[in-house]
Amino acid sequence: MITRTSDRGRRLAVHILLIAGAVLMVTPFVWMLSTSLKSFADSMKVPPTLLPSEWHFENYAKVLTTIDFGTYYLNTILVTLGRTAGQLLLCSLAAYSFACLKFPGKNVIFLALLAVLMVPSQVVMIPSFVIMRQLNWLDTFYVLIIPGIFSAFGTFLLRQFFMTLPKDLEEAAKIDGCSYFRIYWNIYLPLSKSALVSLAIFTILAAWNDLLWPLIMTSSEDMRVLSIGISSFQGQHSTDYPLLMAGAVMATLPIIILFIFLQRYFIEGIAMNGIKG
Repeated sequence: MITRTSDRGRRLAVHILLIAGAVLMVTPFVWMLSTSLKSFADSMKVPPTLLPSEWHFENYAKVLTTIDFGTYYLNTILVTLGRTAGQLLLCSLAAYSFACLKFPGKNVIFLALLAVLMVPSQVVMIPSFVIMRQLNWLDTFYVLIIPGIFSAFGTFLLRQFFMTLPKDLEEAAKIDGCSYFRIYWNIYLPLSKSALVSLAIFTILAAWNDLLWPLIMTSSEDMRVLSIGISSFQGQHSTDYPLLMAGAVMATLPIIILFIFLQRYFIEGIAMNGIKG
């Protein structure tokens, strides 16, 4: 009886902690949604109130008319799809090479690749700008997509997963006469769905929320992305919080829906990565 009581107490404590954590995670989204439906005066009340005194659903329509939201949205989708497709292909190819192939200096090259993770992106921003200008890529989709189609993190993530797959499959495929690329394409990729989905989610989040790179590398309104468009509601002396939050809700909603549908693969991939390597 004492053991059962202690087990119930531990389970209760765990559930209380999980509920508290869930509330902490959900509260910012609830506050964002509430503020998006307030008037400007209502959003500036002290002390602040959770529910608006009057519901202003027209804030969402104002966002669409105040900025070129449709163009920003389309640009963000194109950039996100381009970066995600590129990383899934290139990172998986590199990860397969590091996990399964033997070539001189493999470990040294992989360590050098991992060292890139320790370099903040802001440090190389000026050299990157100079290179993009010399390539005449500034203010084009090239500058928004191509530099982001490969990452050291994605290569490391997929390499760790590939190393957990049975080597017997690769050896059997070699006996049947499969080339390295066919082993990668027909065996490793189909077995790595959860890891690929995990990388896709990380890449989508990074591309969808990217602000600094598009802000520096683009100048025309036709090439702006959502993060820059939404930030335009934040002025030097005042910020239109209801419109800012309405734009944030519309920008966040696709990511939330995507995660809901892919969370099973995402959690599975994170749980299986790093087991071996």
